[in-house]
Amino acid sequence: MTTFFKFEADFVDSLRCIPMIVRLKLDTCGVKLKLAEWNRFNQLECEQLVELPCDRDSEIIAYKEYVIQLIFQHTGHEASLLPIDPQPPWSNDREIPESVMTKATEEGVKIDRSQWANLTTIQRFALIKLTRSQHENNNFLPAIKEFGLLT
Repeated sequence: MTTFFKFEADFVDSLRCIPMIVRLKLDTCGVKLKLAEWNRFNQLECEQLVELPCDRDSEIIAYKEYVIQLIFQHTGHEASLLPIDPQPPWSNDREIPESVMTKATEEGVKIDRSQWANLTTIQRFALIKLTRSQHENNNFLPAIKEFGLLT
């Protein structure tokens, strides 16, 4: 069973938005999935994208092929592919990305390296993503609270 973040609670029941767990898997396999494409998938397909593993090389390949197939099936066009970062910033538990530090400072929060190191990969991923997207910046502070980073 996949756990969603509390800050995603307003949309995870219906899966009307792409949850962080799927966004991490998409970055892992190198497929760009637009919200308009996601919204064409049926509930079962969205749930499968949440639940399917995407860690080992064979799983990453299978996940990528499945997403590409779904996009084509529902839109009639080829999926947009993204370069895969072999060492994404969320996999580095020793260095806090500048975007996270800047956003934390704006919110009046100090994150130290030991706190960053104690986060899970998906938590680090979420914080990084929440510093990038204009419409999601309002979830940064709720995520900080949820992850226990307020001292």
